[in-house]
Amino acid sequence: MAMKKKPVTGMKDILPAEMRVRDYVIGLIKETYRGFGFTPMETPCVEHIENLCSKQGGDNEKLIFKILKRGEKLNLETAQSEEDLVDSGLRYDLTVPLARYYSNNVSQLPTPFKALQVGSVWRADRPQKGRFRQFTQCDIDILGDPTNLAEIELILATTTLLGRLDFKNFKVRINDRAILRSMAAYSGFPEESYDKVFIILDKMDKIGLDGVRAELLESGFSEAGVEKYMGLFQAMEGKEDAVGALNDAMEGQLDAAAAKNLKTIMENVRETAVSEFDIVFDPTLVRGMSYYTGTIFEIEMAEFGSSVAGGGRYDKMIGRFTGNETCACGFSIGFERIITILLDRGFQVPDAGQKKAFLIEKGMPAGRLCQVLKEARDEREKGVQVLTVTMNKNKKFQKEQLAREGYTEFKEFFI
Repeated sequence: MAMKKKPVTGMKDILPAEMRVRDYVIGLIKETYRGFGFTPMETPCVEHIENLCSKQGGDNEKLIFKILKRGEKLNLETAQSEEDLVDSGLRYDLTVPLARYYSNNVSQLPTPFKALQVGSVWRADRPQKGRFRQFTQCDIDILGDPTNLAEIELILATTTLLGRLDFKNFKVRINDRAILRSMAAYSGFPEESYDKVFIILDKMDKIGLDGVRAELLESGFSEAGVEKYMGLFQAMEGKEDAVGALNDAMEGQLDAAAAKNLKTIMENVRETAVSEFDIVFDPTLVRGMSYYTGTIFEIEMAEFGSSVAGGGRYDKMIGRFTGNETCACGFSIGFERIITILLDRGFQVPDAGQKKAFLIEKGMPAGRLCQVLKEARDEREKGVQVLTVTMNKNKKFQKEQLAREGYTEFKEFFI
């Protein structure tokens, strides 16, 4: 008996039943986002290693699948460092390639540019439910719009899509990096320690307020500063206007422009959304990517237990490629997580129309086979999906299998 071939760890084969769901969801994503004016585009799977290691991808840069130089460029005998061996890698997200794409093609693109990307990315991460080393990302980005219309459009487009997939009562959490910084400054933390503070704060949903307090103290921050910081979160608990409550607690020292911007985004989204969800200010939202500069947001679903989409404003990234700063904002759906939830629900792809199976007896003469194929052609021209397949000995089992794939009508052709 032949041995089964092992798949690559952390990657998976996709069977037809799941592939139907994935194809349907990708089609709906593209249809919905096009309705908001986003333009499909594509970048290569492989990027130059200098682009991937530009210190804009945070911890993801530690997870790059690197590609060895080829041919004469690869010289193992003289190599002294990794730089001598590697010149490219598989992309770990779609945002860094988008920045490179925009910098290379800006003269041919409209302003603002509303980009839609769907494609595979790779990370040498620890596999878990809904997370693999190869996975699909679906991103929408708006480049060249400095106003909060970009954030509003991104949130509305993403929540509209989730509503069309029958997701309800999920939560959009929103924050701003400027608010994070002003809270840290008010509490007396040194500016060079902000990133360390935010990394600990980002654990709030897992370890709670007391856990964050303990970690900050263990990291050497003063007790007075830590208690002042914790008091800000306590002041917002249960308040309908959390932004206003935070401003009061900070004695008017909250970043006023960021606070006003968040309120405007939230009000407009609530008034114009078509899906059932809530949008809330979350002062503990950090998002780990170092390239975020302003507004940040995530979508969480109770049934999954974590976020299923995230994004924010990254106004500095493209300038690092071009030398000219270009404002940018994006939202990425956790496609694999969405698919996992749908499969767990037993999601069925809506009927796309009639599906017929023509079962053809083996050994059919050429002339008779031609008649069958012409009949199948005529049915397809009417919009019917027709499968022509050789008839198995066990027709009953064959029809049961086809029925599970959505075929509702069977026609048998004999010699």
